[in-house]
Amino acid sequence: MGRTSRKRRSSLATRMTVASAALLLGGGGLVAVNVYASAHEENPAQRGDGAQQQQQQVATIDCPDVGNGLSDVPDAARSEVDGELATMDSQITESYQRLAASRDAAARDPAFVQNSILQPLKERRSTLIDRIGLEISRAGGTAPQGMKDLAACTARSAGTDGSPPAGSVAPSAPADGGQQGDGGQQGDGGQQGDGGQQGGGGQQNGNGPDASDFVDINSVQPNVRTPRNQRAASRGTFTTKCGRNENGKFNPDNVIVAPGVSNGAHHMHDYVGNQANDAFASDDDLANGDTSCRNQGDKSTYYWPVLRLQNGKDENDAQADGGGKDQNVGEIQTPASVTLKFVGNPAGKVVAMPRFLRIITGDAKAFTNGDANANASWSCTGFEDRQLKDKYPICPEGSKVVRSFKFQSCWDGRNTDSANHRTHVSFADPATGACPQGFQAIPQLQQRIVYDVPPGPGFAVDSFPEQLHKPVTDHGDFINVFDDGLMKRVASCINRGQRCT
Repeated sequence: MGRTSRKRRSSLATRMTVASAALLLGGGGLVAVNVYASAHEENPAQRGDGAQQQQQQVATIDCPDVGNGLSDVPDAARSEVDGELATMDSQITESYQRLAASRDAAARDPAFVQNSILQPLKERRSTLIDRIGLEISRAGGTAPQGMKDLAACTARSAGTDGSPPAGSVAPSAPADGGQQGDGGQQGDGGQQGDGGQQGGGGQQNGNGPDASDFVDINSVQPNVRTPRNQRAASRGTFTTKCGRNENGKFNPDNVIVAPGVSNGAHHMHDYVGNQANDAFASDDDLANGDTSCRNQGDKSTYYWPVLRLQNGKDENDAQADGGGKDQNVGEIQTPASVTLKFVGNPAGKVVAMPRFLRIITGDAKAFTNGDANANASWSCTGFEDRQLKDKYPICPEGSKVVRSFKFQSCWDGRNTDSANHRTHVSFADPATGACPQGFQAIPQLQQRIVYDVPPGPGFAVDSFPEQLHKPVTDHGDFINVFDDGLMKRVASCINRGQRCT
C-alpha cells in the first residue's frame, strides 16, 4: 500500500517560482482562462487586448453528470459502467487542462474552444455513453432514455462572486435519496469581510478559489436549525476515535465511485480509520486491513478531500496525480482535531447499519452541477451556529476553521450501494426527522474536522480541476466496516440514550 501512503515532508519546502508553477500546471498557472486575478496583478481591462472578455468566456468546462442519472444499473454491469464514468472524468480533466493552456489560440479565434476542445470532448463522451447503454442492456437492464443529451459540455465563466451556475436548485429533503443539507444558508448574501484581500487572495495558482469565495464569519447570522426530539427519539451517541491522519495516508482514488481506477478522484483524500483503502480495495481487503481507530472493532474508512494552504509552498505530490498534475497545489494541512460521532434520530429508534454500507455526502462537482446534492458546511470554532454552504469562512484571531458533514441517516433496508451512490440512502425530513417512506433510520455519521490555519483567504480544499476549488464542492465518504456485534451495540447505545465510545 506504499503508493497510497504519502507522508508530508516534515520541513517546509522552498517557495515555488512563478515559472515552476506555470510548468506544474501545464501552462495553466498564469493563463487568461483564469477569471481570478490576485490583488497585485495588472487589471486586464486596462490592457485593451480583450483578455478580460476571453477570461469570462472560458473559465471552466461544465459537463452534465452522467452518473447522477444512472439509478438502475444491473450488478453485472456496475464495474464496467463505473470504469466508463471514471474515463469521462479523465476526459473532462484533460480538456480543462487544454483549455488552461490555450490562451493565445482562444484569444485569436473565438471558435477555438468550441471546435478544438468542446466538440472533440462531446464526441468522446457520446461514445462512452453508447458503451454504458450497451453494457446495461447486455446485463439485462434498460438503458436510461435521453443519455445522449448529456454528451455536450459548455465553456462557462465562474461568476466574479464565485457563485454556482444560475438556476441551481437549493437542497431540500426529497424522498428519492437526493442530498439535503442541514439548513445552513449564508446569512447576509456572502459579503466579504475585512481582510478579504489579505494573504494570497486564496489563489490556487490560476485555478481558484477567489477572494470572493471567502466571507467573514462575523457577518453571517445564526442559521442552524435542528428538528425537535419527539417522545420516541433515539437520543444517544457513539463516538469513535480514529485520529487525525497522523499517519499521512493520502491517495487520489475513490473506491466507492471509481473502484479499480487509479486517480479516480483527481484530487487527494485524507484517510482515517481503515489503512487498506485505495482504488483496488475489496470488501475483504477492508475487513482484513489495519485501522487507526482506537476501537479495533471499527475498521470503517472515513475520507474527505485534503485542505491545503495557498502560500506558494510545495508539497511532495507537486508532480503527482491528484496533486500538481491535477492542479491541486500547496501544503496539505493535518487537521487539528477530527471528531467522528454517530447520533440518533429525533423521530424514533435506529437500526444497525449493514456492513460495507457506502455513503457519499455532498457533491464533488457541485460548482458545475449546481447544489442539489451539495452538503458542504463551513464555519469557525465559537461560531458553529453559523454554517456556510458556498463560502469559506474568515475566522477571527484565536478561532479555527471547521468543516463538518452530516451524512444521510435513512437507509432503504436492502442495498449497501446504488448505481449513482445516492438512492440507497436519504436524508430525514429536516422539520420532523422522519425518514421517507420505505426507508428506515440508521445511526447518522457526523464528522467535524478542525484546522488551525492563518486567518484570511489562504486555503482551499482539493477538487476536480474544473471545479476551481470551490467550497461548495466539499464532500465526505464513508464505508461501514464495523464488526457486526459492535455496530449492534452502537445502535443499542443510541436507542437507550447513552453516550458511548
